[in-house]
Amino acid sequence: MALNNTYDAYDAYDARPVQQETAVGAGAQILLLALLGTAIGMGTAGWLTGLAFAFATWAVLSWSLHRSRLASFGPANRVTLGRATLVGGVTALVADSFRSAPPVSLLVGLTAVALILDGVDGKVARRTGTSSALGARFDMEVDAFLILVLSVYVAMDLGPWVLLIGGMRYVFVAAARVWPWLTAPLPPSTARKTVAALQGVLLLLAGADLLPRPVNAGVVALALGLLVWSFGRDVLWLRRTSRVPATPAMAVRELVAR
Repeated sequence: MALNNTYDAYDAYDARPVQQETAVGAGAQILLLALLGTAIGMGTAGWLTGLAFAFATWAVLSWSLHRSRLASFGPANRVTLGRATLVGGVTALVADSFRSAPPVSLLVGLTAVALILDGVDGKVARRTGTSSALGARFDMEVDAFLILVLSVYVAMDLGPWVLLIGGMRYVFVAAARVWPWLTAPLPPSTARKTVAALQGVLLLLAGADLLPRPVNAGVVALALGLLVWSFGRDVLWLRRTSRVPATPAMAVRELVAR
């Protein structure tokens, strides 16, 4: 009977409410692209890149929501989805910049709002009790992609070495496929969060073209140095802990946890 009830609950899950949220997000992304296209005459590259981002976000998020079976999308995820929409606009502008330079004020404005909202979704999740593994992962992926896009934009002026900032997180994920010990959970760290937050701010400062080129290069070099230090510290910690043999007490705790 209990097993039948479990199956009944599983079959009764209605994914339509949360899937509607992702559809609204995709619609908002297309609307933003239309506004940008009207304002600056965005070219084909910008349109195609923006639409590809909207479709990829909708597809991946819909699939993840279906797997997680969340009953409600939640207010924090709505904030993150709004940030993702802004990141899609930034991505389209950066893609279009290979054809012609976009208005810097527009690029800076969209990016600044996206960075400010980065500190909002987590607080909303904690205050409303709607924190979830999916929400945390969604937030992290949006952050990582924005940093990648900003590094591409700044690299067009300062050189390809800037791409190390945007690509480092993805290299870490790829390395974890080879060395599984990199997937172990890390202890909370204020320094790690601070360095991660500074990446977007420093890249935006360099991309805003307010400072002389050598100063911008120094700002980005500082961001890269901080990121290398943060990743290096975490990798060394993970490596050390992976070599620590399990003690009897640890084994008992793992057995109880199972």
